[in-house]
Amino acid sequence: MRFVDQRLTAIRDKVSASERLSRDDGLLLFDTPDLLGLGQLADHVKARQHGDRVHFVINRYINPTNVCVLSCRFCDFARKPGGPGAFEHSIEDVLGMIRDGVREVHIVGGHHPDWPFEYYERMIQAIHAARPGVQIKAFTAAEIDYFWRRWKIEPADALTRLRAAGLETMPGGGAEIFSARLARALKYTGKADAERWCQIHGIAHGLGIKTNATMLYGHIETVAERVDHLLRLRAQQDLSGGFLTFIPLVYQPGTTRLVPRQTPPTDALRTIAASRLLLDNFAHVEAYWVMLGEQTASIGLHFGADDVNGTLEDEKIAHMAGAASPAGLAREQLLRMIRDAGKVPVERDALYNVVQVWG
Repeated sequence: MRFVDQRLTAIRDKVSASERLSRDDGLLLFDTPDLLGLGQLADHVKARQHGDRVHFVINRYINPTNVCVLSCRFCDFARKPGGPGAFEHSIEDVLGMIRDGVREVHIVGGHHPDWPFEYYERMIQAIHAARPGVQIKAFTAAEIDYFWRRWKIEPADALTRLRAAGLETMPGGGAEIFSARLARALKYTGKADAERWCQIHGIAHGLGIKTNATMLYGHIETVAERVDHLLRLRAQQDLSGGFLTFIPLVYQPGTTRLVPRQTPPTDALRTIAASRLLLDNFAHVEAYWVMLGEQTASIGLHFGADDVNGTLEDEKIAHMAGAASPAGLAREQLLRMIRDAGKVPVERDALYNVVQVWG
């Protein structure tokens, strides 16, 4: 590899020697003007682990409710009880959303003021009974923390009960950016902070529940805050080892308008590449097509990403914030997106067991 920015040579040498990158190295990854060199290096690291394979899953996105006690400044999804656009789905509604062929349901929602923990427990039990072949990925660490805040159900007890009901994995949402400054500025101080978020994922890992991790970027955070967030995730993975995938989530301005427009595709590609290089203990990094768009996600597969998520039928959170991507993609469209990047599509389940290699 040859670089326009010779500072990347030292990064390449560290990566080749399997030496961990430092915070200063991380800052350099976001500073270098050599975006293509950075992408080439990240793609090399990805290829060492996965070759030309790129993963996807046939899944269904379910939001039981958008009624929420929080008022996060970046969120276009949440509504107050009885407000315009508020919705609450029954367990029967949720069951009706899961069609044949789905391998994974992905369940996240608002912090509802009145639904007891037992309602969520019954929801998981009902899905597992009605669709025993479907893997259930449900409830962010922020939601698990809210069950404690509202109903005093300790996270270990909540996760133990949910696992017994049929929960298999947890999504990585609710992390936002691990920054006390941003929590105050964006008014998400009423939800799990960095320490609590990591603690809950550590508890899940100890119970044998695999989880994902995220970072919401492209708003008013600094580059240093992005790097610190990634390093905090890396440290937690060192401790508990149960993270499957890292998903960088690009902020959608929607009506919240923290910034006038979405961060450019070049920043998204840089963030994917930096994540692959800094998160040396994460097996998978995702190019989340819902927020990136199909074209940028496809390019991201040359910048260190080895996953595009899945069909995500009826995704609401990003689309209520104005995401321009389709509300869901069929398998054939995912195959095209991956093949357009010159990669090999691999259909997986929620735990990255291979279902089929689409040669």
